[in-house]
Amino acid sequence: MKPSNLSSPEQFLNRELSLLAFNRRVLAQAEDERNPLLERLKFLCIVSSNMDEFFEVRVAGLKEQIQFNAKSSAPDGMPPRQVMIEVCEQAHVLVAQQYQIFNETVVPQLAAQGIRFLRRTHWNEQQQQWIRDYFFRELMPVLTPIGLDPSHPFPRVLNKSLNFAVELEGKDAFGRNSGRAIVQAPRALPRVIRFPSEIAGCEYGFAFLSSVLHAHVGELFSGMTVKGCYQFRVTRNSDLFVDEDEIKDLRLALQGELSQRQFGDEVRLEVADNCSPEMSSFLLSQFDLAQDDLYQVNGPVNLVRLMQIPDWVDRPDLKFLPYIPSLSREIQKEPDIFKAIRRGDILLHHPFQSFNPVVEFLQQAAADPNVLAIKQTVYRTSSDSTLMEALIEAARRGKEVTVVVELMARFDEEANINWAAKLEQVGAHVVYGVVGHKTHAKMMMVVRREADKLRRYVHLSTGNYHQRTARLYTDFGLMTCQEEICEDVNDIFAQLTGLGQASKLKHLWQSPFTLHSQVIKSIQNEMEHAKNGKRGHIIAKMNALLDHEVINALYAASQAGVKIELIVRGVCALRPQVPGLSDNIRVRSIIGRFLEHSRIFYFYNNGAKDLYLSSADWMHRNFFRRIESCFPVLNPKLKRRVYREGLAIYMKDNQQAWEMQAEGNYKLKRTTRGTAVSAQDFLLGNYGQELAREK
Repeated sequence: MKPSNLSSPEQFLNRELSLLAFNRRVLAQAEDERNPLLERLKFLCIVSSNMDEFFEVRVAGLKEQIQFNAKSSAPDGMPPRQVMIEVCEQAHVLVAQQYQIFNETVVPQLAAQGIRFLRRTHWNEQQQQWIRDYFFRELMPVLTPIGLDPSHPFPRVLNKSLNFAVELEGKDAFGRNSGRAIVQAPRALPRVIRFPSEIAGCEYGFAFLSSVLHAHVGELFSGMTVKGCYQFRVTRNSDLFVDEDEIKDLRLALQGELSQRQFGDEVRLEVADNCSPEMSSFLLSQFDLAQDDLYQVNGPVNLVRLMQIPDWVDRPDLKFLPYIPSLSREIQKEPDIFKAIRRGDILLHHPFQSFNPVVEFLQQAAADPNVLAIKQTVYRTSSDSTLMEALIEAARRGKEVTVVVELMARFDEEANINWAAKLEQVGAHVVYGVVGHKTHAKMMMVVRREADKLRRYVHLSTGNYHQRTARLYTDFGLMTCQEEICEDVNDIFAQLTGLGQASKLKHLWQSPFTLHSQVIKSIQNEMEHAKNGKRGHIIAKMNALLDHEVINALYAASQAGVKIELIVRGVCALRPQVPGLSDNIRVRSIIGRFLEHSRIFYFYNNGAKDLYLSSADWMHRNFFRRIESCFPVLNPKLKRRVYREGLAIYMKDNQQAWEMQAEGNYKLKRTTRGTAVSAQDFLLGNYGQELAREK
């Protein structure tokens, strides 16, 4: 039976709970014995990093809603207090599973391979002496113990920093006996310390900083008895607040806020499992947190810091096979980027194909005397970006360089502020987009004099201008000099840097003006075809699907008979396979070696097979609170390639695909019969030249 109200709350899944479901899928990669052992350790670290951001942003937001007694504005309609109850319950289970995998599977298997985390209780005399020397040489000089008493209140604890709560007995030199002290571990200290192999008794032996300090914390409290030493870590609200109606200089306002990010409201307390109930209660009271906010873990309170271990361990057999991204054939034939683009559009599929052509494009533009102007958006980039250096060089050479830097890119604000300052120093025009709308579009435009006219060249992408993540994230990029596409890009840059009404674009869909309405229109168009007895088919790949209007349009299209296949890596509020509502909708999530990041929208459109690439997910914020671009792939050959590489092979994946159920659960779709298909492995085999391991 068809539901009477497509917008009823039960037709939508909760965003926070969907995020936790995503992290459970990532955690499954750490369990998967098909993945190399050191890569499984990395997946454990990725889960910790994801959970940090989850608490810093999503849980922090929930707590604010509860504090102000706000009603839910989400389509699922779940009250914030109820969401928090379920989040706490599921997050505790997830964290417990994470540490169980770490302690019972990954650590023992690493030890069998000669990679050992040597615990304090198992150090032999030689190891104890080496650690003691290390403590006095490297740690003791930089540690500042703080005894808690009326003249020494509880210190301000930085967000996600490592700290130790110490229980003491006895009196100090002044006759004080508060019984408690705090030791903060400076961020400059390594959280993991490597033993010399001859001391460790194995090739790779490591000690946790927490173990080293625990063993010698008594040295910080001369003449007193240490009854207990417990590592702890507090997570804080990390959203920045900038009053957009009051600010006169966004960069200055943001710089003032960044210094306070480390001291936002507390949202989570992590402690070691040996922490006494009395100390746990004391810490919770200091941070004004409830028992549900306490996460007691069996191991380091910050597994993220173990992400360095695979880089320190020279064991290629325990890592993914290294690969060399292939170079685009068009670039191989014609190293002059501008000539290559004039011959035809160039499609790049990262990380399977090299990101170097994008770097070359900008570097050649910077050095080319015929290039007059360069414009680029910057959302996320690395602190040592070759691309940013090329922009600086172009400005030094007297070219008109305009860079739209997004200062509000979460957790990259400081890096972007630094690049903005460097660009301004060499005379580049730096603007910060539109206040209230993050500039998330990925665009680069070069204006070049050729004979008696000016020609524009553009690069459009689904991913950031970030060389490191270009080897870790899947994304598509398009280089073209098609006049109408370039004119659209020029108009968007004009909106970002100047003033005036939004112009009507010929090919691009743009947030916050046309992207949402065009997506809805395209879905409804498929629905009309289906109602008229024609084929209706939609395939869409994205990171997140949350916008309730788009979801309702998909539900309606499904009921009209449109076949809808969705590849959603992360959060998804849509319920697939609900009888009478979404019978024709399938949702899958691909989790593997690379983070699936590309956004691809395919509409059959009565055989026209419209295909778009975009910087935007189907979320309300991307449609209405961001500057986003969505661009068509017009070249038939390249369109078929995007369909084949970005959609079709992912729909066939039967190794890394998780099928979503109507209740919001996911089931791993892995076959042991027939042909095994892994989309990422297939693309690596086609493009990435894997390096054979030495025998």
